[in-house]
Amino acid sequence: MLDFAIFAVTFLLALVGAVLYLYPASRQAAGIPGITPTEEKDGNLPDIVNSGSLHEFLVNLHERYGPVVSFWFGGRLVVSLGTVDVLKQHINPSKTLDPFETILKSLLRYQSGGGSVSENHMRKNLYENGVTNSLKSNFALLLKLSEELLDKWLSYPESQHVPLSQHMLGFAMKSVTQMVMGSTFEDDQEVVRFQKNHGTVWSEIGKGFLDGSLDKNTTRKKQYEDALMQLESILKNIIKERKGKNFSQHVFIDSLVQGNLNDQQILEDSMIFSLASCIITAKLCTWAICFLTTSEEVQKKLYEEIEQVFGNGPITPEKIEQLRYCRHVLCETVRTAKLTPVSARLQDIEGKIDQFIIPRETLVLYALGVVLQDPNTWPSPHRFDPDRFDDELVMKTFSSLGFSGTQECPELRFAYMVTTVLLSVLVKRLHLLSVEGQVIETKYELVTSSREEAWITVSKRY
Repeated sequence: MLDFAIFAVTFLLALVGAVLYLYPASRQAAGIPGITPTEEKDGNLPDIVNSGSLHEFLVNLHERYGPVVSFWFGGRLVVSLGTVDVLKQHINPSKTLDPFETILKSLLRYQSGGGSVSENHMRKNLYENGVTNSLKSNFALLLKLSEELLDKWLSYPESQHVPLSQHMLGFAMKSVTQMVMGSTFEDDQEVVRFQKNHGTVWSEIGKGFLDGSLDKNTTRKKQYEDALMQLESILKNIIKERKGKNFSQHVFIDSLVQGNLNDQQILEDSMIFSLASCIITAKLCTWAICFLTTSEEVQKKLYEEIEQVFGNGPITPEKIEQLRYCRHVLCETVRTAKLTPVSARLQDIEGKIDQFIIPRETLVLYALGVVLQDPNTWPSPHRFDPDRFDDELVMKTFSSLGFSGTQECPELRFAYMVTTVLLSVLVKRLHLLSVEGQVIETKYELVTSSREEAWITVSKRY
């Protein structure tokens, strides 16, 4: 199955009306190394399918042709950048549109956003304030939900296998829905309903649209449309309820409602943030715990930091900020798991990368999954080693890719805090252990996940 990001290629191009009239003789991509189309109509789509995912296709392409490569999606030129050096030549820090948000909006066929520079800066500030205020106002709630999961795991016998992916998705849904949308989701039945609709929408935009099967299957198409409509209905009711009112708990939607946005913008932005935050938070929690179960030394060092910072005292927002090693663990989780392996931007003006000219209206992919495993940037790239982030230059490089600092997407910033609180609660009381003989295979989509359920066991520290 093609991964989620490929369909985004089509929509990103469609959004800007980029039409390139190309003929076989011109299909040399302006001298950029790469491959010519396998088929006249589909370009290199068959090669991507055969590779298993867009990420795996890009890994092979960059290994063969170098840091700047080209291929064809249908009749359209795509350029992929696969090292830190070439990405730095292309990334524009003043760009405020989040590529992750852009891809999701294109998949959902949303049209708002993409305004002037000042409008985009205003929306970015709204997002940042929304994340900051919702995390601050709901810290006690986040701690409570983390402790509920801890109590559940403490009740298990040590030999019991815990379905990690399932539990992390449930935890993420509970925490994100309440912190983004409010007290409606104190009711577990509302969370279950949201999770069901979320799952239907997320699955179909990554599968049904992609292979054309959704339009051919009226039953599935109706299920998808109904699920999306129900999610939008939930959000519309919450937006209406919270407009012009003050609540004791500030949630993310409040920041959008209080901003200078119209109702459709509020709806679309809250939908994107809800969809993305649930998935990114769930997968970051899952991968972080997976890596901790396979690295006893890292888990020991994290436990020691948690003990040093909190001691016998409470977990507080101020002390959470002191967990420097925990942040390195999460950064290394994002890097090792290749959490978001592909990002994209449209080349709005003709540009140059190294000696290569990038034509206007070319889709430029950031092959982040390739970059994050480049041995020239990350020594022993397949090793899970949070200590590498002790080096300020390494952290600076990581930040330049949009995974930390001022360029990180708001959904990831939100996920970092949620995961930090959860790990602080769990690791303080539990040894997190792997299941002997388990091999976790990776599924590369817009957000990377395990192909099958990831199982762990736990034992009490005291």
